[in-house]
Amino acid sequence: MLKQTQINYMVTLEEPRLLEYLKNRDLSELLSIQSDLKKHLNFGENLSPKNKNDIASTLVYIEAIINGLSQAEDINPDEEFINISQFKPLSSNELIETLGLTIKKDEINRLLTFLAHLSAYTEESQLNISFNAPSSSGKSYIPMEISRLFPEKDVIQVAYCSPTAFFHSHGTFNKEKQGYIVDLSKKILIFLDQPHTMLLQHLRPMLSHDKKEIQLKITDKSQKQGLKTKNIYLIGYPSVIFCTAGLTIDEQEATRFLLLSPEINQEKLREGILEKIKKDSDRSSYLYNLEINSERKLLKDRIRAIKQESITEINIVNPQLVEHMFMKRIKKFKPKHQRDIGRITSLVKIFALLNIWFREREEGALIANDEDIKDAFEIYDKISESQELNLPPYVFNLYKDIIVTLYKEKNNNELDSSPRGATRQEILKKHYQVYGRYLPDWQFRQQILPMLETSGLIT
Repeated sequence: MLKQTQINYMVTLEEPRLLEYLKNRDLSELLSIQSDLKKHLNFGENLSPKNKNDIASTLVYIEAIINGLSQAEDINPDEEFINISQFKPLSSNELIETLGLTIKKDEINRLLTFLAHLSAYTEESQLNISFNAPSSSGKSYIPMEISRLFPEKDVIQVAYCSPTAFFHSHGTFNKEKQGYIVDLSKKILIFLDQPHTMLLQHLRPMLSHDKKEIQLKITDKSQKQGLKTKNIYLIGYPSVIFCTAGLTIDEQEATRFLLLSPEINQEKLREGILEKIKKDSDRSSYLYNLEINSERKLLKDRIRAIKQESITEINIVNPQLVEHMFMKRIKKFKPKHQRDIGRITSLVKIFALLNIWFREREEGALIANDEDIKDAFEIYDKISESQELNLPPYVFNLYKDIIVTLYKEKNNNELDSSPRGATRQEILKKHYQVYGRYLPDWQFRQQILPMLETSGLIT
């Protein structure tokens, strides 16, 4: 066990000397040092804020080096033994509360984003999510924060990327097939701040789960041979999360995704600002306290344990209940309802997977019960109105909060024989009054109005 003088010496070393000191220790020594420092931080007496900050900063360096050594020695944390007796049934509200440590408000968004991540560990029930909202609204923050809970090797984050670049960077050349194999099985694919949907257009068959192995052909330009056709083989179904500030969505993409938008109300923005101040004021302590949070650690262990179970089949024990609950919500059938019911059954199976140790199994298949069905419909009901119209919640809320409110104000909340409509300028002005930010006229004309007209909400 480290003595007080050793701790004082270590935590006051400059970064270069600290790294040199730590790199001369083997893995077992580093784990022992890490344990002693954590005990000192949690139970040490008369520690000043500076002492705590120095210890937390040192622990960050130690953890980074331990992770590096673990990889070098082929220690796979995903394969470590996890004691499943520590887990208990986890409800949606408890999960939302744990995720709320870093994501303020956005309760439905953070729950659905987590479930989409978890769906990567199912065989064919992966969810796809599209976050559509203006810039600086936090659309990328939610999936990035959720992804920190999952094994790093399972998450692929992509900023701007052309289809050709994506297939080259994530594919390996196969001589037998004379093409690039891109294996996305059990992967979480996050596209950050994409300016367009060109790559998604190439991935449509995969997003629809048409076939587990799909062959694509792309053209690649080389200096000597000019344009050349290349074979791409996509294998497996990832869960896909697409983030963009563009509000225009092709109907083919819209039917393949759950359309979400971060909340932009004043209360959410206020809490987000306070959390940012807290994080930036003492980043090391913030991150350390986050990592030692018992509920967060338990959730990360739960995710790894679920992955280790390698579930290949999840069956729904009561399809009649699914049928009854879905049919009573539908007034008139549309082709897209065939995909909507698929999303709901996927949610049912993901809820069962979340509580895998508290569900029955039959011949190796996990059984989703009535509780899972009710949980799935409860969460889907909260987003179904905008999904039914193929509108991002931001656009649908703008319609309700701005256009409908303004229309009622102009008509004294009554309908008469000659109702008065609202002009674009009046709508833009009302938008600023409600949301505290300007809506570009071009975006309103070119993106929002056509979507509202197509959905039949305005004429």
